[in-house]
Amino acid sequence: MQKLRPDMDIGHNIQRLRRKVNMTQDQVVAHLQLLGIEISKSTYAKLETNRMNIKVSELVALSKIFNADISEFFDGLV
Repeated sequence: MQKLRPDMDIGHNIQRLRRKVNMTQDQVVAHLQLLGIEISKSTYAKLETNRMNIKVSELVALSKIFNADISEFFDGLV
């Protein structure tokens, strides 16, 4: 299973995109689960705070939920 590097501050961008579409963490988790991504609210919160690596499958699902291009998750990252 491929994951992103843990030192990338992608969590801030995930949170920014979630807020842009006016969704709560609970709503995002519910949408992820509907897409077949098994994730809890506490795990999702860890993604937003960079305490957990994000899986590529989760990133793709979030791009669908937020109607965002994958590149938006990497804005400002080196």
